[in-house]
Amino acid sequence: MFVMIKTSIYVPSVANNKSAKKRIQIAERNRLINKSYKSTVRTLTKKTLENCEKYKNNPNEDNKSLVKTSLNKAFSLIDKAVKKNVLHKNNGANKKSKINNFVKTTLNSK
Repeated sequence: MFVMIKTSIYVPSVANNKSAKKRIQIAERNRLINKSYKSTVRTLTKKTLENCEKYKNNPNEDNKSLVKTSLNKAFSLIDKAVKKNVLHKNNGANKKSKINNFVKTTLNSK
């Protein structure tokens, strides 16, 4: 899902030695990767909630499967973000819990 692209990131620094300059570059690269993970988690969460609303308005098997697949994608990405230390494990668990509770109430509203 994520592609590592080697680019030279110019970051003005006050570092004096080579290792400090390299650490600044690595920190910037990691910041961008973490930012994209967090953004994608938010996007998948919103898509899951939108699919729940679709299911509420028109409960059928297609919409139900759409909710379940989007839920699986969101959970998978949250777990990967926790594994890579982008999110803290409790933060990931809270996100999953909130999504799951919403989906559960939506699917059992009948």
